[in-house]
Amino acid sequence: MTTRQEYDKLRKEIEHHNRLYYDQAAPEVSDAEYDRLYDRLVALEKEHPDWVTPDSPTQKVGGHAVERFEKAEHRQPMLSLEKAYTKEDIAGWIASMERDLGKSLLWSFTAEPKVDGDSLELVYERGVLTLAATRGDGRVGENVTHTVKTIRKLPRSLADAPELVEIRGESYLDLADFREINRKLLEEGEEPFANARNLVSGSLKQKDATVTKSRPLKFVAYGLGTLKGRKFTTHEEVLGWLRSLKFEIPPFRVCATVDEIQQYWQETLERREGMEHEIDGIVIKVNDLSVRDQLGARSKSPKWAIAYKFPAREETTEVQDIEWNVGRSGKITPVAKLRPVPISGVTVSNASLHNVAQLQRLDVRKGDTVLVTRAGDVIPYVVKVIEAKRPPGAATPEIPSTCPACRAAVERTEADVLCTNSFACPAQFKKAIDHFCSRATMNIEGLGPEWIEQLVGTGMLKSLADLYSLQKEQLLTLPRMGEKLAQNMLDAVEGSKKTTLPRFINALGIKHVGEATARALAEHFGSLEKLQAASAEEIEETQDVGPTVAESIRKFLDDSRNVKLIRQLLDAGITFKAPERAGDGLAGQVIVFTGGFESMSRDEAKALAQSHGAKTSDSVSKTVTLVVAGPGAGSKLEKATKLGIKVLDEGAFLKLIGR
Repeated sequence: MTTRQEYDKLRKEIEHHNRLYYDQAAPEVSDAEYDRLYDRLVALEKEHPDWVTPDSPTQKVGGHAVERFEKAEHRQPMLSLEKAYTKEDIAGWIASMERDLGKSLLWSFTAEPKVDGDSLELVYERGVLTLAATRGDGRVGENVTHTVKTIRKLPRSLADAPELVEIRGESYLDLADFREINRKLLEEGEEPFANARNLVSGSLKQKDATVTKSRPLKFVAYGLGTLKGRKFTTHEEVLGWLRSLKFEIPPFRVCATVDEIQQYWQETLERREGMEHEIDGIVIKVNDLSVRDQLGARSKSPKWAIAYKFPAREETTEVQDIEWNVGRSGKITPVAKLRPVPISGVTVSNASLHNVAQLQRLDVRKGDTVLVTRAGDVIPYVVKVIEAKRPPGAATPEIPSTCPACRAAVERTEADVLCTNSFACPAQFKKAIDHFCSRATMNIEGLGPEWIEQLVGTGMLKSLADLYSLQKEQLLTLPRMGEKLAQNMLDAVEGSKKTTLPRFINALGIKHVGEATARALAEHFGSLEKLQAASAEEIEETQDVGPTVAESIRKFLDDSRNVKLIRQLLDAGITFKAPERAGDGLAGQVIVFTGGFESMSRDEAKALAQSHGAKTSDSVSKTVTLVVAGPGAGSKLEKATKLGIKVLDEGAFLKLIGR
């Protein structure tokens, strides 16, 4: 007999997982495990309906609006879907609809793949995209217009435009792109994303849209919210219209029976492994829109649609050992060495444990039986330990007291263990070279990990600066190195000497500094010398640079080894120029951009203002001198009006800077 205390505990556990999943894009249990918890809650509430309250997880969509973004209220709720796992569940769903309608129908359904991404609503007013919002809690989401506008192939305007249309769909990422992003994160010693869905969610909720723009997100449209100025009779017609507007739509099929739905589910499941992006089931919807209206919705989900889920991609296996890998930033990451097990067609023998905090939270030990998932990931991870199968005497793994690669002292933080030996650590040094040569930094083509391993192993590279003193005769001593390849490598090294200040700052591999921060630092200081001379407090004045990042930059620049390296690189002939400025016509202005813009993204607007001498801010305060507001502007515009701050629209701002 379940007690009320046990029920309350289950509710709190689910609410905890909802916050991690929806708000932080960092779930700590698999979808299958979450579904089991949720289904248990549903069953308990059926047994004890008097325990149910409006704030139960079963009565609302799991997320809520994150405070750092403007709120965006949906005209119609964006509801989640009930789940089915068997053919019998689908038959039961149809029977329940017939009971609600009081009659049987000759049914028509659309069945489509359930893309595993992040739900979005795009609002077009008279054909112009004015707002993009996440689902949030189903009624209020986050305004992510500035990041959504970076999605390639997303229509900014509609040719066949009604007065108002809300287009709903899923932002997603192809698995190949997801793997490449995670590969780079791992090389940099950063924590990879658990799955493509988390990466998409994190990308949409970036303050700096240039980060989002660097990630090739996609959008598939699957339905409508509010529509004014046009009518449809079936969902099939809606999808055809969305295709005509140049939206990607899911490859759907019209089905009439449970058997036809089951056949589509089976065919899609068999195609799953070969698909370019992750799907976790199919979605079945009533095709007739008038029947949908009759059926209506529950508090959390529509009655006329259901998600028919695929089996979870997870397995149990044994942890044979726990090893420690050193990343570029010095982060020492625990990795579970597993008894090889097939998951989703791939034999998995390693699983990331991400950091010390994760290792301790999961309490993974050698000999443990663990649940491991891929769920489309290139990097499998441990979901949980099955404690009932733990062998007697299984010891807690020892946290390294020295670096496993160089035996230098380590530094402990709340979550991580860090090697303090910087580039003197061979593991960090090799990854630092790879980062220095990458396309986003010095762009030295041809110098991949295999050659770096040999160059470091033979002693040809003892410092990053040694790249610029390599000789062809040296390279030709390496196995499989030919004359032409050696010359191409040297030409690439020579060509990298002409670079830009943002690329050079990024190439140095400063902890917490990527492309966007490097660009902001270059624009703020204008020269490397000024950045080197700046205090941590002065560095913190840079757009979107907080105290932790500023302290990391200052610590890097204060290290005598790094000072020497920078001088050697400059002496080797590396040259760059500071970002060009369009003028100082906005000098002294502090500008906030809010809402959507037609000719530019919000980040492009900020860069434009900064190029004319202005500073920009993400929040309205008494120090702000100007607010530029586009369609969809909300609380920031209201606050600016109350404070008496000057407000311009997009056209007036462009006129102000002479465009």
